[in-house]
Amino acid sequence: MNKIMSGTLLASVMLGSLSAMAAADLAEDTYSRYVSAEGDISLPDDARADWSHLGSWIVADDKAPGHGFHDVYTQPEAVQGYREAGAFPDGTVLIKEIRSIESGSKTTGHAQWAGDKGVWFVMVKDDKGRFDGPHWGKGWGWALYEAKDPSKNVSKSFAETCQTCHIPAEATGWVFTEGYPTLRK
Repeated sequence: MNKIMSGTLLASVMLGSLSAMAAADLAEDTYSRYVSAEGDISLPDDARADWSHLGSWIVADDKAPGHGFHDVYTQPEAVQGYREAGAFPDGTVLIKEIRSIESGSKTTGHAQWAGDKGVWFVMVKDDKGRFDGPHWGKGWGWALYEAKDPSKNVSKSFAETCQTCHIPAEATGWVFTEGYPTLRK
């Protein structure tokens, strides 16, 4: 084997090992920082400043559930893991922040943008089935927080609060990945 092929093989093995280590570190970090020993999920602080923005949605119909401007964030390691494996790694945290929709005339024409915070939906990837409770199901932990008290999970349960809206995304791991250009290489 020549030196170039040998170096390429070594680099490939090292990157694979680094990816595996990053995935293990992601789960360890997530389950030590954002999930209690009892399975209670907390809302990570200021993900907009430190995490990767996956994409945005606008639900413009003010009578529809989820009306508002949706921004979705995750850890940079989760983006890397998804790009490599085509699925979110164990320990991925997804935060969907829903804000009001503001609009007005600008020099570029009529525009819409995100307004006040409303709610945050949080999903935590659990490939190991760590918890068996009302907020855990289908390989994820599920939580809902309101702007008036972002420290309290107000979700009744995965089945009651979250599952109905996510059924159309069952084939993509319960996540609407088509709206997340950051996941594409």
